[in-house]
Amino acid sequence: MEEKLREYAKLLIEVGLNVQKGQAVVIRCPVECAYFARLCAAAAYNVGCREVVMRWSDDFLERERFLRADDSVFDVFPAWQAEMLNGYADEGAAFLNISARDPEALLGVDPDRLTRASRSETAIQPYVSAVMSNACPWCVASVPIPSWAKKVFPGLPEQEAMDKLWDAIFTSVRISGKGDAVARWHEHVALLKSRIAKLNDLHFTSLYYQNSLGTSLNIKLPETHVWAGGDNTSRTGFPFVANMPTEEVFTAPLRDGIDGVVYAALPLVHNGNIIENFHFVIKDGKIVEAHAEKGEDILKAAIAEDEGASYFGEVALVPYDSPISNQKILFYNTLFDENAACHLAFGEAYPECVKGGEAMSKEELKAAGLNDSNTHVDFMVGTADLSIIGTTKDGREIPVFVNGNFAL
Repeated sequence: MEEKLREYAKLLIEVGLNVQKGQAVVIRCPVECAYFARLCAAAAYNVGCREVVMRWSDDFLERERFLRADDSVFDVFPAWQAEMLNGYADEGAAFLNISARDPEALLGVDPDRLTRASRSETAIQPYVSAVMSNACPWCVASVPIPSWAKKVFPGLPEQEAMDKLWDAIFTSVRISGKGDAVARWHEHVALLKSRIAKLNDLHFTSLYYQNSLGTSLNIKLPETHVWAGGDNTSRTGFPFVANMPTEEVFTAPLRDGIDGVVYAALPLVHNGNIIENFHFVIKDGKIVEAHAEKGEDILKAAIAEDEGASYFGEVALVPYDSPISNQKILFYNTLFDENAACHLAFGEAYPECVKGGEAMSKEELKAAGLNDSNTHVDFMVGTADLSIIGTTKDGREIPVFVNGNFAL
């Protein structure tokens, strides 16, 4: 286990972030996972980073704050945190987010407080913009905590649930204990790049989604859209992998070009709550109806965070036959669940999804057809019977997905 943990930390630092000598590394991590954060810090120093800065989080304290803090605090983002994040982003630091939390940590919290807290994050727009445009290397990864493990594997003793979740995570990030994870990731990125090349060569004008859940959705794509995935390149020219695991290739939809209905294939964990059995009705790109059997108030608050939150920013393709999906585990963690199924995201679009986008202003990105928002929320739509038909400029209809998997 110790060898796997060190291999995982090495993978995140050397492939996920690709930390360079003299670069600062900022790590956000739950206090329960301090042991792993220390391994990541050591791995960062091993490759010559300048310093490691820790940002600790805690489910208990976050819940207490949302339930009991003075109401005024949710309208203001702490100035010291904004200065720290914006400052390190400006200097090109690498950001590692160890994502591990109780999926229902904020159950029962007033949705208005959650929405206002999210809106206050405009104070860190320079940091968010740097991450969204890949100016800084960043990586999101996970390690188990007991509350999360028990949700994924209910009924098991705590340690057994933790062990099973560790095994699932190691499988998802291609760690076998043989010390070959870095090489296996380079092979995986090459596979994703080959899929991207095929999609970019076809240059679809639209995609049509259909499955037995009731999804019937037509998605127009921007004229200059490009597909991305696998790894990204920072402004200093070094590749990094933003999500570990990742099985997706993605682009941006045309902001006003989505029509139809889409049903979620899996529950969504958002703002410490679980949203289940939900669907959207979309017209001219905008969500005009949102319904959920559980967590509808949280869902409606999420799409009302700002004007762009009710439009879409990402279209991602993930084969149903993949290392994560094949485990048949509902992770209750978007990092994993979004890589088990095709997904969409409402909110901000990634600038890299149009030609030259990473150098464009917000106005130029909007003119290219991309959505602008302070939020970006992925939700899963892929199923074993999902069909996706792509239409080319000359009117050809080409199967992109058949029975949940790539057909190209």
